[in-house]
Amino acid sequence: MRSLEERVVAWEDEFHSELATPSYPARRREPEPDSPVRTPFQRDRDRIVHSKAFRRLKHKTQVFIAPEGDHYRTRLTHTLEAAGISRTVARALGLNEDLTEAIGLGHDLGHPPFGHIGEEALDEALRDHCGREFKHNVHSLRVVDVLERDGRGLNLTEQVRDGIINHTGASKPATLEGQIVKLVDRVAYINHDIDDALRAGVLEPGDLPAAEIELLGPTGAKRIDRLVLDIVEHSDGAGEIVQSEEVGGAMLRLRKFMFGRVYLGPAARGENERVQRTLRGLFDHYMESPDDVPEIDPRADRCQRVTDYIAGMTDRFCISRFRELAIPEEARF
Repeated sequence: MRSLEERVVAWEDEFHSELATPSYPARRREPEPDSPVRTPFQRDRDRIVHSKAFRRLKHKTQVFIAPEGDHYRTRLTHTLEAAGISRTVARALGLNEDLTEAIGLGHDLGHPPFGHIGEEALDEALRDHCGREFKHNVHSLRVVDVLERDGRGLNLTEQVRDGIINHTGASKPATLEGQIVKLVDRVAYINHDIDDALRAGVLEPGDLPAAEIELLGPTGAKRIDRLVLDIVEHSDGAGEIVQSEEVGGAMLRLRKFMFGRVYLGPAARGENERVQRTLRGLFDHYMESPDDVPEIDPRADRCQRVTDYIAGMTDRFCISRFRELAIPEEARF
């Protein structure tokens, strides 16, 4: 019986696009024997899914902080939706589904509590205290490289690491699989966040940009389907992951609308002061009391240790730590 590697290499040679990233050989910072039953990218996927950072995503805000309903997205459900859509695109284009899935599942591991506003607050605190900036994609890479497994890291493949750090920002991922996740991340969050904003009453159906909705579709499912079909059609044979000017332009305008009305809009900004007070209060305290911060990476300085600790918090853990510091013991109940 042929080994898994032999069978996978033969299958990819026959069925994958010539532009697909091959599953073998594995490129890791620390060489290790391959698994006899999983490809290197499947192993990366499993390490991500079994990580503590991945489990904490279920209690981290996507858009709405501590929503009362059970059906609002969290950072975890966003991650699952983005990974699933990305895998669909990869399969349609004959690219490496396992690599695409691993990047999709790992791309937001470094997101701090409280969504976009939490990232802004942590960035401002870090700039003021230490003259540095906080970017969740950079921290996601730090999570998998250093912080997981009690400071040993996950030793992921270079292709997955590249896709994680380049899933946002100006840099383009080195693989087409990483480029899929970078684009589909937007496809996923724009559409599921519209759904949540409508559910919360932050938006009414008539508020949505009429021309863009007419072009892309009246529901999240139809819009995602239209966007995915457009990506597949225009990326096939193009040598990169692209959209048509018409559909891609409509998505960007819809994204701009969501930033203005939802992500950074009045409802979100209403929480801004409380998020700022909470994260800044914790940052100030831990900078003054570093012994209260667990030491995972002995090479990290005080600024990095405090950043690692706060960025790893779930919303509810962050709130509970702040309450312990800010509220007198007699007043707690």
